Amino acid sequence: MCGIAMVRLLKPLEYYQQKYETWQYGLQKMYLLMEKQHNRGQEGAGLAVLKLDVPPGDEYIWRERIEGKNAIQDIFKIITKKTQELSPEALENADLAKTLHPFAGELLLGHLRYSTTTIQGLSSLHPFLRRHNWRVRSLVLAGNFNLTNVDEIFQILTAQGQHPREKADTFLMLESLGNQLDKEVQREYDIIKQRYANGAVITQKIEEQINIPSFIRKSEQFWDGGYTICGAIGHGDCFAFRDSKGIRPAFYYADDEIVVVASERPVIQTALNVKLNQIHELQAGQIMIVRKNGEMIFDTVRTADEKPTPCSFERIYFSRGNDADIYKERKKLGAQLTGNVLKSINYDLENTVFSFIPNTAEVAFCGMIDGIKSTTGISPHIEKVLLKDIKLRTFISQNKERDDLAAHVYDITYGSIRSKKDSMVIIDDSIVRGTTLKQSILNILNRLEPKKIVIVSSSPQVRYPDYYGIDMSRMGEFCAFRATIQLLKDRNMQYVIYDVYRKSKMQENLPKNEIVNYVKEIYAPFSETEISQQIAKMLTPKDMTSDVELVYQTLEGLHEACPHHKGDWYFSGNYPTVGGNYLVNKAFIKYYEGNE
Repeated sequence: MCGIAMVRLLKPLEYYQQKYETWQYGLQKMYLLMEKQHNRGQEGAGLAVLKLDVPPGDEYIWRERIEGKNAIQDIFKIITKKTQELSPEALENADLAKTLHPFAGELLLGHLRYSTTTIQGLSSLHPFLRRHNWRVRSLVLAGNFNLTNVDEIFQILTAQGQHPREKADTFLMLESLGNQLDKEVQREYDIIKQRYANGAVITQKIEEQINIPSFIRKSEQFWDGGYTICGAIGHGDCFAFRDSKGIRPAFYYADDEIVVVASERPVIQTALNVKLNQIHELQAGQIMIVRKNGEMIFDTVRTADEKPTPCSFERIYFSRGNDADIYKERKKLGAQLTGNVLKSINYDLENTVFSFIPNTAEVAFCGMIDGIKSTTGISPHIEKVLLKDIKLRTFISQNKERDDLAAHVYDITYGSIRSKKDSMVIIDDSIVRGTTLKQSILNILNRLEPKKIVIVSSSPQVRYPDYYGIDMSRMGEFCAFRATIQLLKDRNMQYVIYDVYRKSKMQENLPKNEIVNYVKEIYAPFSETEISQQIAKMLTPKDMTSDVELVYQTLEGLHEACPHHKGDWYFSGNYPTVGGNYLVNKAFIKYYEGNE
């Protein structure tokens, strides 16, 4: 779920100095693009700047990476400090600034890190850089991705004689693409040297003719996962491409001055002040290339699936809610819960207070309120019951700190309900682990002494690990899974658990394309209502004086609200790639064997 931003200035820096009174135009836009995507990464950030047409002997790729949630500001403080060190002449002369300032360049690549692993440290931050003495062999990459077949890619590289320094998918992706880039350059060299003897001319011809889709295809064909990758080659070509399932998002804008790529559409609208219809979505399997001369080319890396599966969790939760379509979808997700919410309070609107869990559930809350008004003709009683004191998403935090954070994230508005008379309906966007509910929200709501607490989730029950983005990879983490396992035990149906383990174990060594997600059979004996009731029972603190009920979105409701984002594997177990089935099979075996 990382955030990416790429800016390619199509004019010399002097052009922006004359028109916008600053050669830092590209840096200013990059700052906005990164800051507006801060929701996509609080662990660290990075920025690489590539300068076009610098003379030999001068550095042409500069990079800064910093850990921590304030990394964006820290990076741009460094850039600002270097700017302040320039002479007045350099501040007014773009060509001189380009010579003296490391981050004065035409191609900028930014990244915000949200990791799906416990790997920490500066070396894990993007952009990644593979340097070479030939510009056309130097490669800079930043991406929003997760690969499910790291072991296979590692084996492919080692079989070729390479010695990767690490096994993380980021390093393997860089080395895999770099290896194919080297081969592509060598192939071009062997052809061109038959016509030209001058080394400088040969290099120029290679830079002009390098086939970017070709070398990417030869590497990407072995990848299994979800990804949007932005990259640049040292001589000045840049590119962005998306997986063939369209799992991870990417949007772009282009005019005669600038080309911009970002993970989310509204950040481009805001940063460049352009209209929605001027921004386009990069299609599944598509690659966009901006050549050094400014020419834009679109090609295919891998043929798009007939039924792409863009991630629905982006729409429910992760992406910023100010996207025009996401706003409508989240409102509809809330509205579709109206019937079940009214049933949960026996249609007693007079004695019910409605609120939401800040902040990402606010739009779904608006939709739910609109739905109640249109269904009953009554305006429900609304209060801001919960306040969020710490701007940190607890299910993104590392396990060791999550429990402590969860107990201190929320506070309440005292006097917002009538004690022992009013029920409360509180909507959230999702319930994943249930940690925050049990340790913070329900306990603190109980202080208001409501007659009943109804927790509403605008997403369906999260039942399965995600292997393409969010760090949800262990079966035992999910409150829906734990509740269902308890139901099986309570009803003496442990044989179902063993049977799923046996089937999973039997296919452990099968080819990935033959593996079936048998974990679905864990949930099969029970209705969604039964599982919701068990989750409520499991998450209710022992000293609660109020009744607690959970109301979940249905899978059908999700698809109706988000018709163009069919990626629902978190909820359905229908993984879009063979790697997903392989990993969920592996995860259940580890759970059963107590080795999570």
